[in-house]
Amino acid sequence: MSKLGELKRRAEVLGLWAEAAPLGIEEAERRRFSAWLTAGRHAGMAYLVRTKEARLHPERAFPWAKSVLVLAAPYAFPEMPLPKGGLRVGRVARYAWTRDYHRTLEAVLAELEHTARHLGLQAKGYVDHGPLLEGALASAAGLGWIGKNTLVLREGFGSYLLLAVLLTDAEAEPKAPAPPRCGTCTRCLAACPTGALDAEGLDANRCISYWTIETRSPIPLSLWEAFGDWLFGCDDCQIACPWNRFAGNGGYWRGFSPEPELAHPDLWDFLRLSNRAFSRKYGDTAFARPGRAGMARNAIRLLWALGHEAFEAYLEAAARDSSPTVRKAAAQGFFRLEKPRLLDDPDPEVRAFARGLWG
Repeated sequence: MSKLGELKRRAEVLGLWAEAAPLGIEEAERRRFSAWLTAGRHAGMAYLVRTKEARLHPERAFPWAKSVLVLAAPYAFPEMPLPKGGLRVGRVARYAWTRDYHRTLEAVLAELEHTARHLGLQAKGYVDHGPLLEGALASAAGLGWIGKNTLVLREGFGSYLLLAVLLTDAEAEPKAPAPPRCGTCTRCLAACPTGALDAEGLDANRCISYWTIETRSPIPLSLWEAFGDWLFGCDDCQIACPWNRFAGNGGYWRGFSPEPELAHPDLWDFLRLSNRAFSRKYGDTAFARPGRAGMARNAIRLLWALGHEAFEAYLEAAARDSSPTVRKAAAQGFFRLEKPRLLDDPDPEVRAFARGLWG
């Protein structure tokens, strides 16, 4: 068995799917990604522009690397029971039901890096934070194909997959990319509640996951209703995908441990916990990315969309919050109620934002 084969076998022993290929991005994928950036469909994710060349040409960014081992960890978690007490409404994207997958998979990559060194190889692992197009690499390695929902789909399982990559200096045999098997199906496009998915791919400017996870900016009022009952992220395109009916066959990777408290968080936590207490409770979860203020912002929009009886009480508490992000969201909420509030907020940015809502 080759050294790369040994690494692949070790990853599989650890419970992951793994496929290897020479390091590189196909020309068609380079053109697609470049066009996507040029069209501004990356929204406020400027880091994608800054790292464009590295993502398009990983063999230049990592001149020592000759191959990539792409790892996939399934996360088709079963439904979680609703914990008692608290204000627990809305939906959370399924990947966030476990503690931060970056940390979990980084531990696996560290073990594989150690194995590689023992085999006399150089290796470096990444989970999202490297300048790499993980989906394109997964497709090139034959692990799955990139679906119309822009996610990697694995035949016989579906798209509930979290990816990691291990770059190595081992030689790899070229292989045919995984053939696309979406056919004429467009259920994911039809299921997208904001129209963020179309024939050209994803427009992050309209994506629920972008607005509830990736940015601290106020969620545009024009999108509030379309976001429906999503608190954090969105799985609608995956729920609609016929391939995901197979997800139950693979379940989820044993390194993950889904928790009811993450699937159904108490929305009051995002206002009542201090930043330090929030970090203690949620610092190793996906909620840490938007942070306490971002989660409170998300909760305000959600409660409005649901017409929840706690909406006004939540707004009153949010109006007193220390975070300008939360107070801006509260101003939006009061605007929805046709109540001009926070027009004289001590923060000039919040004050200008609140007044701007009223023209």
